[in-house]
Amino acid sequence: MNYFSLELQDGVAVVWLDQANEKVNSISPAMIDECAELFAQIANNPEAKAVVLISRKKDFVAGADLQAILPITQPGQWEAVTRRGHTLLNLIEQSPKPVVVALHGAAMGGGLEIALACQYRIASDDASTVFALPEVQLGLLPGGGGTQRLPQLIGIQNALDMMLTGKKIYAEKARKMGLIDRTVNQYALLRAAKQQALAMVDKKIVRPSKLDTKSKLLESTAIGRSVIFDQARKMVEKQTHGNYPAPYKIIECVEIGTKYGIKAGYEAEIRKFDELVVHPVSKQLTQLFFAMTAKKKNPLAPIVKPIEKIGILGGGFMGAGIAEVSALNNLPVIIKDIKNETLSSAKSSIWKTLSEKIKRGAMLPHYAEQIINKVDTQLDYAHFDKLDMVIEAVFEDLSIKQRVLAEVEANTRESCIFATNTSALPLKDIAANAKRPEQVIGMHYFSPVPKMPLLEIVVTDLTAQRVIATTFEVGIRQGKTCIVVKDGPGFYTTRILSPMLNEALLLIEEGCDILQIDECAQDTGFPVGPITLIDEVGIDVGAHVIGGELVQFFKARGGDAFKQSNLIADMFKAGYCGRKNHKGFYLYDPKTGKKEKGKINPEIYTHFATAERIDMKNKDIRNRLLLMMTNEAMRCLEDGTLQSPTDGDIGAILGLGFPPFTGGPFRYVDSIGADKAVALLEKLADKFGKRFTPADILYEYAQTGKKFYQ
Repeated sequence: MNYFSLELQDGVAVVWLDQANEKVNSISPAMIDECAELFAQIANNPEAKAVVLISRKKDFVAGADLQAILPITQPGQWEAVTRRGHTLLNLIEQSPKPVVVALHGAAMGGGLEIALACQYRIASDDASTVFALPEVQLGLLPGGGGTQRLPQLIGIQNALDMMLTGKKIYAEKARKMGLIDRTVNQYALLRAAKQQALAMVDKKIVRPSKLDTKSKLLESTAIGRSVIFDQARKMVEKQTHGNYPAPYKIIECVEIGTKYGIKAGYEAEIRKFDELVVHPVSKQLTQLFFAMTAKKKNPLAPIVKPIEKIGILGGGFMGAGIAEVSALNNLPVIIKDIKNETLSSAKSSIWKTLSEKIKRGAMLPHYAEQIINKVDTQLDYAHFDKLDMVIEAVFEDLSIKQRVLAEVEANTRESCIFATNTSALPLKDIAANAKRPEQVIGMHYFSPVPKMPLLEIVVTDLTAQRVIATTFEVGIRQGKTCIVVKDGPGFYTTRILSPMLNEALLLIEEGCDILQIDECAQDTGFPVGPITLIDEVGIDVGAHVIGGELVQFFKARGGDAFKQSNLIADMFKAGYCGRKNHKGFYLYDPKTGKKEKGKINPEIYTHFATAERIDMKNKDIRNRLLLMMTNEAMRCLEDGTLQSPTDGDIGAILGLGFPPFTGGPFRYVDSIGADKAVALLEKLADKFGKRFTPADILYEYAQTGKKFYQ
């Protein structure tokens, strides 16, 4: 067998999941067929009184084999597979011989759906044991009965929360909410599962509901359930703006099951899963998943220099975040700062994260202590001579960064790599006076560092290959998805973001309503609107960027190929910094500092000749924002800033929130066709200015019919 092995132990058929030649177990048509054959053998074996399902690998089941699903393009092609899976899980659920599942590590997607079909669930109390139905993140829905069994087990609201977010649930919380029945030590897992299976041979399990009184009342009536589903739809609409079909279909499946019975629910799940498998959104999200997975492998692995410990200069928000993702991934750090209070604050913020993990069962207390002990703090360069890499996270000022680089070179060994965390300052300028410019590299982290998955690695023509390889490896160890880009004004992400933000400011100057701009951006698929983003990042930061080399780079294109808005510079001079000083485009509560929903700062309009706002077409606003960013991404590939379209798509989505359902700027162009992209841009250029002139590469691809992904 390629997926399972069977052992008879003390009257229990122990079924080991152990997919041959793979690091993880995954669900495929072949796996389903082999499992059905195995359970038929067990059913006909009188010596097997009960069954235990358990994995030999570090995780239970990682989910479905997406490589098998991706090529499906026609409706109905996958339906037969889904029906076979349903038949198998119904067989397990209705087995006259008790089936107990023993769970350690991740039980994701179809792996959790297998567990849901079993009659009892025992999990290890290890921090690595985690449960999720993340299909929605791939544009799909749980296709193995999950939309029906999960609400029956943990309640409609809890089930919708899991399925609509794809969130992870750790073992202790899973036990409290009734997702699993019991937790035990990892090393007692098999023994406990066998004992439980035998105990159930002549005794049926009765589970009391773990819902609170309010939830029971709400979910027990048709009116209450209707309220739940209505609220769920409103939440999905607010978060997705209708761009993702999967959440709506998940709600529909659960609702059908509660209204018309579980058989109708299963049938709806099969049909709707089949619809989503061939939907363009699921294709784009699955391709993105594969691209991110591929980035977990270092293409320069053979020349990586081992890094045992890193230094971090600056214990502020960014420095503390970099230290956190390093220590959490077993990479010890030394944080150096000029103030003790900054160092204390950095360590406190890391401990706060660890405490939250302990609270939700994602980490054991003794392990948290080990992690925090990997973070050393100091005011000087003591012990820096033993480090192989130093990452600076000081203020975004060229002279400061040059001075810090000189200090590091004076206090470290010659082989030490100096990485600068900068979002816009050219690497060549930072390294202009470096003794070892080949060891200077950019590591552009995104804020907040623990939550943002992208790391933009910036290199010059002088950067040594071993330095690139080692930096990429450090990024992977920190849990980041890395792209390597060429040095230049704004690198890749800041360079394509800036024209879009500038366009939003031009729209305001033209008389467009601020709320309309942000709403159009969110309707297009961006997580936040550009004006909100400027307030969040800081008007002072924006003014600093537009006053630098990046704007000169755009202006060098000549003529009216770039039209600069001076709004943000004027606002900064007038004392506006955005959310950080409660003075920005939006109004902020003076006590809490939180943005007052839907309320614009009326003083903003005093910076214009008139405060009157004019009506603009939503379609024009959406196209101006989306295509301005897309066109600049094309130019980045054209001039070699990007190494590949894949890097461009990953960087735009993970770093800037470019609408994920499009697949990124390059897959977006492929989906609509380069000829249509050219036509849209030319129309905008005729109406709003030459800054929308299509990139040369778009003209080339439009004429030849080429695609960025063949």
